[in-house]
Amino acid sequence: MSAAPTTDAALRARLAFRPLARTDFPQLLDWLQRPHVAEWWAPMSTLGDVEADLGWLVKDADDLDPERGWIVLLDGAPVAYLQCYVPARHHADGWWRDVHDPGMRGLDQFIGEAALVGRGIGSAMIDAFCTRLFADPAVTRVQVDPSPGNPRAIRAYEKAGFRAAGVQETPDGPALLMYRDRDA
Repeated sequence: MSAAPTTDAALRARLAFRPLARTDFPQLLDWLQRPHVAEWWAPMSTLGDVEADLGWLVKDADDLDPERGWIVLLDGAPVAYLQCYVPARHHADGWWRDVHDPGMRGLDQFIGEAALVGRGIGSAMIDAFCTRLFADPAVTRVQVDPSPGNPRAIRAYEKAGFRAAGVQETPDGPALLMYRDRDA
């Protein structure tokens, strides 16, 4: 059983999620080049890099595929990026070969605005998005995979109700696999 989330309900209420659009790519490129993001995300130096890496996460409004990107809004202003994927679909990419549950979801995210890091927004947005995911009865579990060397991210996930399951090798190097179950 996962620990109960300890995020700020008032802060969660100020957050919204808007589906990623190609028109967001210049903002993403700007954020991805900022030192506090670039330290943990693959380097991208052109809009073509963003398209190549994240373009598959742009979906039509009527597409029900859970794999998509999201712009996180705080009081209506874009402040972060979040992407949701189905780990069981990514075996061919070298990821999550032991995961076969089609109801599991994976999340990756970052706060684009450095001034907002360390203010509880990360854990609040993760908690709010997990609540959104678990509204679908088909979703069984959510996983995240921060670098073991990123204590700020690990603490944010713990505050959002995730528990560590151990370090695993991934195509990007070691990752601390963390889970939040439906009952958290």
